[in-house]
Amino acid sequence: MIHPTAEVDPAAVLGDGVEVGAYSIIDAGVEIGTGTRIGPHVVVRGQTRIGSDNRIFQFCSIGDDPQDKKYAAEPTRLEIGDRNTIREGCTINRGTVQDLGYTRVGNDNWIMAYCHIAHDCVLGDHLVLANNATLGGHVRLDDYAILGGFAGVHQFCSVGRHAFLGMFSAVNRDIPPFVTVSGNPARPRGVNAEGMKRHGFSTEQIGLARRAYRILFRSGLKLAEARVELTALLDGEPALQPLVAFLADARRGVTR
Repeated sequence: MIHPTAEVDPAAVLGDGVEVGAYSIIDAGVEIGTGTRIGPHVVVRGQTRIGSDNRIFQFCSIGDDPQDKKYAAEPTRLEIGDRNTIREGCTINRGTVQDLGYTRVGNDNWIMAYCHIAHDCVLGDHLVLANNATLGGHVRLDDYAILGGFAGVHQFCSVGRHAFLGMFSAVNRDIPPFVTVSGNPARPRGVNAEGMKRHGFSTEQIGLARRAYRILFRSGLKLAEARVELTALLDGEPALQPLVAFLADARRGVTR
């Protein structure tokens, strides 16, 4: 399953059924799980672990050095889970010792062409990154978030569960769960009701999310005051509790 023109280091570990396309390069220290398919002209470097049943298309650069001037060849890692699709020309860098020491991509993500995932990013599961979406270093994306084409997320920002970033969004603050944003800089535009519906939220839960949105973005309350009201409003609704938890842990201030 390895093309004769591919260069696979003997120290690399490849599981059963792994495919490696023409002219691809797999370094020592790389581990690739069963059933993963690596397209042609892909480079996988460093201490990189790729799980099972992933599809990585041509011209991707996976696990190369972080684009950080402080990086001094320390041993850092990239971890990619299972069943991800990574389309043409994507770049995913390893971590740095100044933060986690690893970059992590979860499971079942759809990462479209020419996306960039920088060092120390942590991505959850079931994400969609449309073409040319770009993540600065240390970014967090929680499960089911969607980034439109050319959306950019500033370093150290976090994006909550089921959030939706419109095309060309420029994110420089944390984006709470269930919220749709767009613009440069990105501003809240409403609740991601369609995405919530698609993932099984009830009409009542979506209505409650809209009430929470109005408290957070339209009431004029300070963030601390809004958090108190949201805690009371969402008590007993576990599916919406990630909003309260996210606001308590915001790293760069919340987009409002």
